[in-house]
Amino acid sequence: MLFLRPRQLNRYRQIAEVMARHGFGAIISELGLENTLSFPLRLLRREPQTVTRRSAAIHLRLALEELGPTFIKIGQIASTRPELLPRAYIEELSKLQDDVPPSPWEEVRPLIERELGAPIEDVFLAFDPTPIASASLAMVYAALLPDRTNVIVKVQRPNIEKVIEIDLAIVRDVARQAAERITSTRVYDPVGLADEFAVALRAELDFEREGRNADRLRVNFETEEYLYIPSVYWEHTTRCLIVQERIEGIKVDNIERLDQEGYDRDRIAMHAAHFMIKEVLEDGFFHADPHPGNMFILPGDVIGLMDFGTVGYLDDSDRTKLIRLYTAVIRFDVEAIVEQLIQMRIAGPSVDEVGLQRSLRRLLRKYYGLPLKQIAVDQMLREIQPIIYEFHLQIPSDYLLLLKTLVVMEGVGKRLAPDFDVFAVSRPYVSRFLISLINPTSWGPGLLRDASGWFDLVTGFPRQSRRILGQLERGDLEVRVDVPAINDSTRQMNRMANRIILAILVGALTIGLSLLIPSLDLTWPWGLATWLLVIGFLLIVTLAFWLIWSILRSNRR
Repeated sequence: MLFLRPRQLNRYRQIAEVMARHGFGAIISELGLENTLSFPLRLLRREPQTVTRRSAAIHLRLALEELGPTFIKIGQIASTRPELLPRAYIEELSKLQDDVPPSPWEEVRPLIERELGAPIEDVFLAFDPTPIASASLAMVYAALLPDRTNVIVKVQRPNIEKVIEIDLAIVRDVARQAAERITSTRVYDPVGLADEFAVALRAELDFEREGRNADRLRVNFETEEYLYIPSVYWEHTTRCLIVQERIEGIKVDNIERLDQEGYDRDRIAMHAAHFMIKEVLEDGFFHADPHPGNMFILPGDVIGLMDFGTVGYLDDSDRTKLIRLYTAVIRFDVEAIVEQLIQMRIAGPSVDEVGLQRSLRRLLRKYYGLPLKQIAVDQMLREIQPIIYEFHLQIPSDYLLLLKTLVVMEGVGKRLAPDFDVFAVSRPYVSRFLISLINPTSWGPGLLRDASGWFDLVTGFPRQSRRILGQLERGDLEVRVDVPAINDSTRQMNRMANRIILAILVGALTIGLSLLIPSLDLTWPWGLATWLLVIGFLLIVTLAFWLIWSILRSNRR
């Protein structure tokens, strides 16, 4: 049973109405929400105009856009998860638009001044009330500091956090209902996915976190002259507002203007490749949204980067696994690829290894013999999406962010320099990383840590063994095995046995009383035997009703 908070009820009905209007009313019925929401059955039975997978994907995109920022963001995140949805849905959800009309300045100005703790005129020399960008979660304004530094002011939309928290609570409730009522969804852990979406969305609303991301990237690239990270003005930055240096340059995809002003596109492509490879293989911390709108070309072929709300993390173990997988792929070693996928827990232990190898071999056969620079990462990922979906490969979110980043950067590189070979640029980085794996400074600390653990185990073994043997001799040693499924089954069997025994006792007492009723003397005052029979009759009736109520309640559960 789904218990709805009053403030959520109207939003539930709005969501249900939009989904039904786009042909997804059956989902509402399958989740058991039609009675809870008092939803008209005629809307649930409405069929979409067409029934092709492509049209259903379009309707889903339109429904998410209509439902607002929370669902737009969830759709954008889902578009990077090929194990969740078929390729048609992935391609359609990737088109979700995040540009929406700005909120009125009369509503935004008090919010900015509240976060600044002062009137706008006291903080900025000039402030343009017309936003230069307007997304579903925030808006961006241009301003001028007293020292005449050009800055951007990014602020959350008014009341956006409250709206998103209500929607996220609804999404989690629906995910829990899906896990309980739709068996086929359990393999994807709907509640876990809802929590993951919530974490990603709340992270985008935390502008202090975005500022820390910018500072970290700036430190990582402080010796690299080809990348510029704008400064964050922390004295004016809060969780809901960030003030950052404004970059004035040419968008990286404006090829015509880059050529007109004499920029070296091959050199810029080289810089972009170095930036991507370094942040992934050396730093393990990467900008996960490097689309052309966030990359500007500055004088000297320098890349200026913006928007640090989405980042990815890779530890040493992740990078080692990815390099091994990369090595297996370029060697077309299908058995090694599947083995590495299992070790990375992308493929489950029960995966159909033969079928997965067959599908991967069929895919890689198309690329056999091609030079690496002719292999398009974007095309390969599109072709592998059906395999990910078919075999339920579970790809960690940071790996998915990395794949998305690779695809975007490949597109940027090909527009800048169509013949640029990113694999040639990456080869020295990969070689250095592989050499670092055999360097004692890399594996030595881990070995010492594990050795100290083994030393503690060996030195403590005699004392622990004497204690265990003493407990065994005294009969104090106890081994407990806790298997939840067996425990639940045992409890259910105990309840069933108790109910059967109770039913037999009620039946036997009923038969016994029926035999004694003819000899019952109802003359007042009653004797002891009459009182006992009447009390026994009332007790039997009570037990019978309790037994019926217990059976009906268990059936409802």
